[in-house]
Amino acid sequence: MRILLLGANGQLGRSFIEDGGLAARGELVVASRDGVLAAGGRGEIADMSVPESLPALLDRLRPDVIVNAAAYTSVDRAEQEEALATRVNGEAVGVLGQWAAAQGALVIHYSTDYVFDGRQAQPYAVDAPTGPLGAYGRSKLVGEQALHGSGADHLTFRTAWVYAAHGHNFLRTMLRLGAERDELRVVADQHGAPTDTMLIVRGTLAALDRWLQSDGMQRHALAGTHHLVASGATTWHGFASAIFGEAVALDLLARSPRVVAITSAEFPTPAVRPAWSLLDNAGFRQRFGFAPADWQHGLHDVMRRLVTSNH
Repeated sequence: MRILLLGANGQLGRSFIEDGGLAARGELVVASRDGVLAAGGRGEIADMSVPESLPALLDRLRPDVIVNAAAYTSVDRAEQEEALATRVNGEAVGVLGQWAAAQGALVIHYSTDYVFDGRQAQPYAVDAPTGPLGAYGRSKLVGEQALHGSGADHLTFRTAWVYAAHGHNFLRTMLRLGAERDELRVVADQHGAPTDTMLIVRGTLAALDRWLQSDGMQRHALAGTHHLVASGATTWHGFASAIFGEAVALDLLARSPRVVAITSAEFPTPAVRPAWSLLDNAGFRQRFGFAPADWQHGLHDVMRRLVTSNH
């Protein structure tokens, strides 16, 4: 089995490579936008912003499984670059689906809580009505619909509030600012479940294993969209406070800054964020036999990884 990992230099792609689970399940080929790998060496070139370039790559590599960890993720910049975001997150995903449908390959793809408007007060079910508030969410919804419409075997995993010990994310920003400032103002009226990339990796591998062990009828029941997020709930303010608590306990920071709770209105951004980003992940547990841990477990694991990498 040949597995193609797209987006090898992103937060999730790097975690897949570090974990080694994909490579243990088949011949792993990794690709980034320019072919240069963050971990060193070279991979294939797969530029999702040029969707028409992808079929030639796929025809040459002929993967059995395509894991699409590539995405346009700049939520605020997408408001000015919606066409580019839609090419990467939408059109390119449709191209992957069309090729996979013709060749009998499986596409594993990642979407987002931002496809919802965040106006309800309970976790979103997989089949809840979508209604993205901004360009990023719209572009990701285009990708979901294009993949579904392609007729390809696919597993689309919506996730949320993603972070890792590497890359650009809320946790690393908080640690940097916390070392520089005595006080931070953090939004406390947006609710979600911070999800570390290793949880997404482990959930994906569990789903892939279940898929490979299944026959045609079972695969038909597994295919489609699922919610792969950590369990539990917090706010950005709660997440920041927990980050600093762990950082001080692990001697990553000498002292914690004061974390002041503010409203979204007090921290305006070009893109409107959903106020309620909780996704119901119970179905994932039932279908794939993988129970996503509470977000605090993931935070502890990531912080331990940071301690190790600093020594």
